[in-house]
Amino acid sequence: MVRDRVKALFLDRDGVINVDSGYIWRIEDFIFRDGVFEACQAARDMGYLLVVVTNQAGIGRGLYTEPQFQALTAWMEDQFRRKGVEIARTYFSPTHPEEGIGVYRRESPDRKPGPGMLFKARDAFDIDMAASAIVGDRETDIEAGINGGVGTRLLIEGTEDTTGTRADAVVASLAAAVDWLGRRPS
Repeated sequence: MVRDRVKALFLDRDGVINVDSGYIWRIEDFIFRDGVFEACQAARDMGYLLVVVTNQAGIGRGLYTEPQFQALTAWMEDQFRRKGVEIARTYFSPTHPEEGIGVYRRESPDRKPGPGMLFKARDAFDIDMAASAIVGDRETDIEAGINGGVGTRLLIEGTEDTTGTRADAVVASLAAAVDWLGRRPS
């Protein structure tokens, strides 16, 4: 039996799922952006598998540890489950090529704009990259989508100047991104 490939909605974390106040690793500092759970439910209802892909250079810089990040991630994913939304997996890149410490000071294909995290998800879940979308708040998210062959790339405004972006659209929030995906012609 041939299984149909799935389409994914790749989500950056900081600035997309939660308010980005810089190097977030404690539950008490994690604030979900308005409309995130409803947007993810709508994306799921449109057939998207939800995958989080996040650079976490704070680990590499020694600001927090991988176990601290994993504890926050488990809590975040549980908050989604409590709202009836499943995050298939959260991928993260803890390295930084200049400011990482020890083993974390290196280039990595996983660190966006590299497509490594996207490829790991593709291989784990048999994702059709051309049918998938990525939502990020930085151009490096958009570049990762391009480098990974993701068909649709959406940039949330507010973090960076969007002039010259290679995104398919610039939107105000994850909710607006999912609405845009729902309105575009098939």
